[in-house]
Order: sequence, then C-alpha cells, then structure tokens
Amino acid sequence: MNLYEFGARVAILYIPLLLSLTIHEYAHGLVAKWFGDNTATIRGRLTLNPLPHMDMIGTFLLPLSMIYFNAGIIGWGVPVPVDERNMKNPRADMFWVAFAGPISNILIAILSAFIFAVIATYFSGSSYSSGIEAICYAMIKMNLLLAIFNLIPIHPLDGGKVLARFLPEPVNRKLEENQMVLGIILMVLIFSGMLSFLFAPIDNISAILVGFAQMLVR
Repeated sequence: MNLYEFGARVAILYIPLLLSLTIHEYAHGLVAKWFGDNTATIRGRLTLNPLPHMDMIGTFLLPLSMIYFNAGIIGWGVPVPVDERNMKNPRADMFWVAFAGPISNILIAILSAFIFAVIATYFSGSSYSSGIEAICYAMIKMNLLLAIFNLIPIHPLDGGKVLARFLPEPVNRKLEENQMVLGIILMVLIFSGMLSFLFAPIDNISAILVGFAQMLVR
C-alpha cells in the first residue's frame, strides 16, 4: 500500500473510528454524571476532545496497523473512570452507564445513514458526494461493529457490565476479578475469527439502514 492509499484509508476509516470512540467514552461519562458521579468531569474525561480518550494500543497501533494491512478496523479508547459509590442506586445506574456507549454508536450509525441518504438523493454527482458517502457508510458499519462488539457479555466490555445488572453479586464480583483473563480470551476469539458470525450481519444491517433512510428523505 502506497502512502496516498494509506492516507485515503486513514481519512475514511481512522478519523471516523476516532470520532466514534470519543463519543462512546463521552456517553459513558455523561450518563454517569446524570446519575451523580462527576469523576469523569474531575479527571478531564467528560470531553469530546479525542486526546484524553486515546489508548496507545487500541486507538493508535492496532487500528492503524489494520488499516495498513487492509485487515478491516477495530479499536478502543481508555475507559472513562466511573465511581459507582457516588450513585444512589449503583447496580441499576451502572447498567445505563455501560449501555450508554453502545447506544451512542447505534445513534451515530442512524445519523450517518440519514446523512448518506441526503447526499445520495439530493447531491449525487457533485464533486464531494462520493467522498462523503464513503465516510458515512464507513461510519455506519464501524459504529454497528463497535455496538455489537461492546455488547458481548464479557468483562471488561460494556456488555459484561450490562449483564451484571442481572447476575448475583458474588458471580459478578468473580467475573470482575478475572476480567483481564477474560479480555485476553476475548481477543484470541476475535482475532482467530471464532466470533466472526457476530459481525457477519453488519453489511446487511447497514444496507437496510441506508435503504430505510433513503425512503424517508425522498
């Protein structure tokens, strides 16, 4: 891959990923604040500036390497700090704090679908339309991927914290204590392709979402 191709793929894939991860982490911190925890604000993490949310491996090395080797893209940011002791009902409130990240990705996918539909319907053929459409479609697929990935019910992912709302406290505590091991197992399953069935429907869901948006904007 030459430098021009790499730069084009960074613009279409990496920048949308960075934006999506930033909003994902911001959503966690914002909902935690709604429930009484200001930890993210105090530590400078309740911001849409991507820099405080960046993880050296998950935000830099892994996604940029995947782009370079044309291996798709996935990544993660530094988790927003949350102190559930500041919440009135920690068990229930943490469910919504955890769920907020994937919900933000779903909302970004929907918004991107409508922007794609407007550009494709009313500005098709213009000098900038194809580039915007490519970025929007990448945003749709990427955010659906992030939502599905983060909802896998394993710690340390959001899905593990969502599941915790329905598990006995001793069981959840044991899972949290072993989340590093679970995270390693999860990465092995993903990169071995054993979880690819979870991501297979993304193309079809993206097409359905775009088709629905185009139907509404006409």
